Amino acid sequence: APSLRAADVGISVEKATDVARAAADILLLEPDLGVLHAGVMEGRVTFGNVMKYILMATSSNFGNMFSMAAATLFLPFLPMLPMQILLNNLLYDLSEIPIPTDRVDREELLTPPRWDMHLIRTFMLVMGLVSSVFDFATFWILTHVFCASAPLFRTGWFVESLVTQVLVIFIIRTRRSPAQSLPSLLLTVTTVGIAITAAMLPWSPLCADLGFIRPSAALYLALAAVAAAYLTTVEGVKRLLYRHLAATRTR
Repeated sequence: APSLRAADVGISVEKATDVARAAADILLLEPDLGVLHAGVMEGRVTFGNVMKYILMATSSNFGNMFSMAAATLFLPFLPMLPMQILLNNLLYDLSEIPIPTDRVDREELLTPPRWDMHLIRTFMLVMGLVSSVFDFATFWILTHVFCASAPLFRTGWFVESLVTQVLVIFIIRTRRSPAQSLPSLLLTVTTVGIAITAAMLPWSPLCADLGFIRPSAALYLALAAVAAAYLTTVEGVKRLLYRHLAATRTR
């Protein structure tokens, strides 16, 4: 009983003595330790998926905050209306709901995970700034190439911001190449569906009510090029970042 009480997790069996059962945290109803192994692995999967959400949300929010603050310094109008920001956040959060159903890479399950604030902080700063760089590129394209009015600017940035935010989960969710670690079907469907929704909203009956206008095909092509360049850059920066963090820990 003292050992069970002192342990981080005391484990006993159903037919143990009363004092042993009272001191234990877990009672095995059957003489099989396999259920403990399954519980540990499920806990590691849960931790891994929680970390995906944290890394994605912190870097995305930091990047958007930085871009929004910078845009207000040189634009004579609000870069995005409050209603558009709320809609952007709502659709973004909907795309993240299926993260608990996602797979976790096998190498992430081999050792007990640890809460790593240094990783979270570094990832947030680096990836957030990468996101802002491509936001600034979008701003330049909208203002200098398409001479966008306020409604067109907001439409273009809304589409670019939401599409890049949701599609980047395919890269952030794994330390491997996205082609080597496939996401769950539900996460894939939801993420792609939200990206398509973002692109189609300016063509929906809600267009005027949301403060959007219909962009040209040329603008869509430009935004698609920015999104593709952003995702490619994030993959390269991710590999360099994890390599740097691994080298730092081995010193």
